[in-house]
Amino acid sequence: MDTSPVWRVPRLWRLLLALSRIVVFPLARLRVTNGVPEELRGGPVILAANHVSPFDPVVLMAACHKAGVVPRIMATGGVFRTPVVGAVMRHCGHIRVDRNTMHVADALPVAAKALAENSAVLVYPEGRIGLDPWMWPERGKTGTARMAQLSGAPVLPVAQWGTHAVIPWEAPKGLGRALVKALVRRPVVQVRFGDRAVDLAGAGSGSPGAQAMQGTRLIMEAIDETLTPLRLGEMQMPRTVDTSRPHDLSRVRRRMH
Repeated sequence: MDTSPVWRVPRLWRLLLALSRIVVFPLARLRVTNGVPEELRGGPVILAANHVSPFDPVVLMAACHKAGVVPRIMATGGVFRTPVVGAVMRHCGHIRVDRNTMHVADALPVAAKALAENSAVLVYPEGRIGLDPWMWPERGKTGTARMAQLSGAPVLPVAQWGTHAVIPWEAPKGLGRALVKALVRRPVVQVRFGDRAVDLAGAGSGSPGAQAMQGTRLIMEAIDETLTPLRLGEMQMPRTVDTSRPHDLSRVRRRMH
């Protein structure tokens, strides 16, 4: 990894991270377990998380603030095109991903540069809110593994659970009703950081493309392993079912457990 100056966190981003905990508090009871291993906390590190609800980014912001990590988020290009929000995202150093366009690969060198600056980069390897009928992580895109190849940064799995009980898949449709229900019930939302970085040594043979596919499989299995303790008692079907969420069997993975 080339030497670059250490990223200076914008004050606005530090403020927004702190505010995220205030936003989450009335809507959910946030429980964060493990925390980021000390040796990875100063970066560079790729935080690879599952994606179950539109509420996930706010919860992960709050969890990272609690864990003492300041992530730079890889987010869809549509967010950056939004007035005000897009300007805030750019100012705070987040990374634009133009999915389903010829420019999607442009995000990788930008992320590698962020990692060279000792940043933590938060990414959703699934590339969307997962549509596995049982709400386990679906088959990931290879971008996270390619980012690790390009940067040499470790990948730490992150699991979250319960955000679908706060804001459903269909939001902003039905958002007001969902928020009122969350304010009354304050469901438990859990975030768990992995015990260790993903061992990508098993993805070290074959062409770069084959290595990326193997690395993606290892990353998704590590997210599964991190998520399992959060889903005890609901390993097959979640207790809270998001009825607005469609099912897509095309990217369902065979899980190890």
